[in-house]
Amino acid sequence: MPIIVRIDVELARRKMSVGEFAERIGLTPANVAVLKNGRAKAVRFSTLEAMCRVLDCQPGDLLEWVDDDGSPVGERADQGDAVQTYGGEATPTPHPDSARAHGGSAESQSGDSSASRAGGSV
Repeated sequence: MPIIVRIDVELARRKMSVGEFAERIGLTPANVAVLKNGRAKAVRFSTLEAMCRVLDCQPGDLLEWVDDDGSPVGERADQGDAVQTYGGEATPTPHPDSARAHGGSAESQSGDSSASRAGGSV
């Protein structure tokens, strides 16, 4: 489940250099390169907020999740939550993969805290 980082696209649209971007969001150019090249293990919300503020965009403009087969989420046949009806009322049924999004971190669900030891956040 790779996350594709699209900072370079947003920088190009604004004709902004990596150095200027780094300075405005409070990171070193080396850390921006780690983000741009997809080598970051995590991104702090405060960093994501600063990037969105400087680039005047939404988090989804900077980050995209693609399935293991490389297809973007919008092209998956089973995308989204199913809706079941009970007595005429529509009740959303969460997608099986949405437990992490609604139930906490991957570490708390898998019982494995090695992800937190793997590296720091940018």
